[in-house]
Amino acid sequence: MRLGDARVLVTGGSSGIGRGIAELLIRRGARVAICGRDERRLRETAAAIGALPIRADVSDEADVERMVERVIAELGDYNVLVNNAGIGSWAPLVETTAGEMRRVWETNVLGAMLVARASARYFITRSRGDIINVASTAAHRGGAGGTSYTSSKFALRGMTECWRAELRAHNIRVMLVSPSEVITDFFVRSGREQPDNPTKLHPEEIAHVVAAMLEMEDRGFVTEATVWATNPR
Repeated sequence: MRLGDARVLVTGGSSGIGRGIAELLIRRGARVAICGRDERRLRETAAAIGALPIRADVSDEADVERMVERVIAELGDYNVLVNNAGIGSWAPLVETTAGEMRRVWETNVLGAMLVARASARYFITRSRGDIINVASTAAHRGGAGGTSYTSSKFALRGMTECWRAELRAHNIRVMLVSPSEVITDFFVRSGREQPDNPTKLHPEEIAHVVAAMLEMEDRGFVTEATVWATNPR
């Protein structure tokens, strides 16, 4: 794909990894819409990077349908979804509440499905499209305290495989990117301490991988990329 031909929706695009992906794709010539729940931050980011802001809650079915319709109408087409919206939560199993489990899964799993479903319906009519799901290395290995977050990323990885099997016949590529720790405000917002280590990943590294996956000629695709920090210290 030529990125100049890309018409992209990045969910959770107002900060962190999502913002980094949107910013790089715009610099490479793509037209990009970003969504988020915080309208002030969403509009500030959109103005700074040249994106189309759409306030939406990915776990709300009606919001998602309206968002995808607007992306198609305002970008003139739509062919790339970057399913990045996600929240984190960590607690020991014996302290994990049903409410917190639902909150994480409604964004990370249900939300990803709703946006992918609405996008795939349009992509199928065009016989082309790309879906990139942003998971985590937590989708490969569990750890203490990760009941809600890790399980949601395992689920996203599993859904990616299902969608790939279904959508390849329609010339739609479904791909997964799994970053390890990335220096963003994700940690603070999810109640964890921000790693103070300049050798950890930054959003730019994940954006580079996403752009490279999209730029491959459509006759091939990278099914999954896992990105670790070299972490020399």
